[in-house]
This record gives sequence, structure tokens and C-alpha cells, in this order.
Amino acid sequence: MTDSHVVPQPNSADQALRARAERVIPGGLWGHMTARILPEGYPQFFDRAEGCHLVDADGRRFVDMMCSWGPIVLGHHHPAVDAAVAAQAARGDCMNGPAPVLVELAELVVATIPHADWCQFGKNGTDATTTCVTVARAATGRRKVLVARGAYHGAVPWCSPSVAGVTAEDRAHLLFYDYDDVASLHAAAEQAGDDLAAIMASAFRHDMGQPQVMPTPEFARAARALCDETGAALVLDDVRAGFRIDLGGSWEPLGVQPDLSAWSKAIANGHPLSAVTGRERFREAASRVFSTGSFWCGAAPMAAAVATLTELRRVDGPGRMRALGQRLRDGMAERAARHGLRIDQSGPPQMPTILFADDPEWKRGFAFCAEALRQGAYLHPKHNMFLSCAHTEADIDRVLDAADAGFRHVAR
Repeated sequence: MTDSHVVPQPNSADQALRARAERVIPGGLWGHMTARILPEGYPQFFDRAEGCHLVDADGRRFVDMMCSWGPIVLGHHHPAVDAAVAAQAARGDCMNGPAPVLVELAELVVATIPHADWCQFGKNGTDATTTCVTVARAATGRRKVLVARGAYHGAVPWCSPSVAGVTAEDRAHLLFYDYDDVASLHAAAEQAGDDLAAIMASAFRHDMGQPQVMPTPEFARAARALCDETGAALVLDDVRAGFRIDLGGSWEPLGVQPDLSAWSKAIANGHPLSAVTGRERFREAASRVFSTGSFWCGAAPMAAAVATLTELRRVDGPGRMRALGQRLRDGMAERAARHGLRIDQSGPPQMPTILFADDPEWKRGFAFCAEALRQGAYLHPKHNMFLSCAHTEADIDRVLDAADAGFRHVAR
């Protein structure tokens, strides 16, 4: 293995792969996984992963603090998940219809999530959020959907952060409110009038490059009350945070349950799966909405999900990640102060965001993360990060050592 402190050179394996990709893929790569949005020296291609560690195409090893942008919740190559996938794949994966594991998983999801009377499965988080919106409109016969300004709910025209190829008609029935602002929420609902189909809310505000905002009980209760008064659906987008904050849903600690929820990322520990869960009131509408895909009944990812949810409950995954995240948060605060730097740490400890004070263009964040990367820790300067159950206290301490070098570099 090569020295993990070496920045990839122009003739590195990573750079060669980028050049090849540019010739056959528009832009070389796309979306949030492109290394173009990260500091110089960040790898684009990875060779292998194990537990909470990544090895890039040039052989550099890192402690992984992004967990594949959320899907890896138990750790790369978790043995129980790998065994479940192998056993199901040996019997069959993509067949003419679902395997029995579909029913087993649906029963487990409904038993795990208090508001869930039923569930449906898809492949991506965008599948789930779009299905939630469609079910809400089918159930209410209305069109308007309230979404928070700056929130990310997927990568299709109705909600994509990009305007390329998007028409005004694609978003004609979206109305906007400010997250965790009750007055703003009421104003948007007033604007919707009797055409309000749904209020969509993220588990917490996780806009990239901004301090994260946890919802107050008052805001969550206000959203619930508005939906109860108007007959609209309260939709919780738990794609990013689901199964990390609480196994029953990210608003369970607030005492507020949605009507519909969208799930993906951590549900199957890196295998492609998403889910929609809902209350009984929305069952009939969900049965009428046409939502499907050629690979939606793939059995191996469902087996992975059964193993993942079972293991998360066995080890108290959210509690374990919360404790490790707090260790990271406390250590980051102490080391930043040691170097005379002010940082803003926000979001739940399981999904930390670290921003530098007075750093509007993230220049300090980029310098910090680039140096931490050279020391073997894969952090992100703008996006929330993710803890997994594979992280140990020793791994967190290695990240803190790398962060100390990063803070020292910024302080200079």
C-alpha cells in the first residue's frame, strides 16, 4: 500500500481513470459524488472498503466519515449483511416477481416504525419522496405541496436543485416556507388555501454549506396540526437521516408522527433500496398510484435490509452512533480551541457538520479537510458527514489526530 499522505500525482491511477471517464461520460462524473466539489487531492475512484475504512485507486487508506454519503450504517462488508445477500442471491435476485423476503421485510418495517400501517419499496430516495407526493395528491385530490426553501428532496424535475432541463410547470404547485419557522409555515399553508395536498419536511435542515438546524417540537407539532386541520398529508423525508436518529423515524423523539415517510440510504447498508411508509388513511391511494421499476423487486437488497434493520436494533445503532458522534464533536471543539480557531458544529452527532466561523467561501474548510485527508481522514468541508456502527473510539481518535493537523495547518 502506498503512503496515505501522498497527494495523487498527474500520472496516478485516479487521474488516469478521470481522463478515461471524461471521454465516455458527460462531465466525467455527476452529482454529489464528483470530487470536483472537494479540495484538491481528494480521490474520485476507490478500490475497496472494509468496516469504516476506504482505499482509493492509488492505494491510500482513509477513515471514512462519509459512509458513501449515508448508506453505510453498519460498515462496509458487514458480515451479517453480506451473508444474507449471498444466500438470497444464490436462490435468486431479479426474478419474474418478488421473493418471499419482500413480505418478511415489509412486516419488519411495519413492526419497526410506529406510524407505518403499510410500506412499499423502490430503489432510490427520489423514488420514495416522489411516491409520497403522488400518494398525497391521489388521496386528497389536491395539488399544492409545501417544501422548505433550500431543502433537497431528490434529483427529478419537481425537486431537483438544478434548473437545467426543468420547466416552470414542473414546479408549478410547490410553495415554500422557512424550515423550523412556524409563522412561515402558516403563511405558505394560507397561500395554498383549499388546494393543500401535503407538507413535506426533512428530518432536520441539512442544506449543504450551512449550519444544520434541528426541528423544535413546536415546529413539528405545528406541521402536524396544520395537516390535521386541512386534511393534508404530513410527509417526512427521512431518506438521509432515517435509522440513524431513531429506528422508528427521526421525529419520534419529538413526539410527532407523519402520515407518509420516505426512506433510503441506511435501510440496506449500501444495497439499492428505498421505502415509503404510511398510515391507513393513505393505503387505498397508494394502491392506485402506479410506481414501479424493472429492478424494484430485487430480492438481494431486501435481504440486506432485513439483516441491517435486525442488526441496528440488536446493537442499538442510533445510540452507538450518537455516542461516537459526541466523542468526535467534543474532540473537534477541544482541538479547534487549542489552535485558536472557532468552528460551528451542528446537526445530530450521528450526522455532524463542521464549518469554520467567518468562512463564507469555505476556504478554511477546504484547507482543513485537505490536510486531514493527507493524514488519513476522509472528511467533508461543506456537507454533513455520517457515523456508522463500524466506527470505534480508536477510529474517532485517529480522525481527531488528523483534524488536529488540519487545524494546525489552518492556524498557520
